[in-house]
Amino acid sequence: MADEVILLDFWPSPFGKRLKIALAEKGIKYEYKEEDLSNKSPLLLQMNPIHKKIPVLIHNGKSICESLIAVQYIDDVWNDKSPLLPSDPYQRSQARFWADFGDKKIYESGRNLWTKKGEELEAAKKEFIEVLKLMEQELGDKSYFGGEKLGYVDVALIPFYTWFKGYETLANINIEKECPKFVGWAKRCIKIESVSKSIPDQDKVYQFIVEMRKKMGIE
Repeated sequence: MADEVILLDFWPSPFGKRLKIALAEKGIKYEYKEEDLSNKSPLLLQMNPIHKKIPVLIHNGKSICESLIAVQYIDDVWNDKSPLLPSDPYQRSQARFWADFGDKKIYESGRNLWTKKGEELEAAKKEFIEVLKLMEQELGDKSYFGGEKLGYVDVALIPFYTWFKGYETLANINIEKECPKFVGWAKRCIKIESVSKSIPDQDKVYQFIVEMRKKMGIE
């Protein structure tokens, strides 16, 4: 019996894109269901009753919530192709640490770039660049955080890159000038088919951010 795999997601969300990339890396076919977050589907509420958030991976009727956990699940279940996490326990722990660090810090500081003004915005810009510089140190001379190929940390972080045009335009910063190694890594990642076919266009995400700012009364 073939696996039944369903992904509940919302197109601009960087979190669901992690699952799309991981599933693409593994060559797993799945059904994609776009969610309207202002009118969440009964399936989403049933499959993620605690947080009621996307993304949700549904595998043979069982739900796996929280994107980093779901990516690990995908790597564990379909472990015969394109391993994302290292086999060495210490290296696995480090990959989980940096994915978690980036997950929290890039999202939080990035959000502040388009929701804050004045001194708060200036503080957010400083924090965002500091976070990326730490990630650059961890990247070192490697092509990817996973080494010579896409790995768990890469899958966790590359979806945030789709929001960078919005960050740069609305916060008036040049991320590539400040963090060339990080942007160079991102450009390598988006040349990989599993990534390029899984993430939205930066211009489209930028327009989404502009609309969000209007709804929030930030403009």
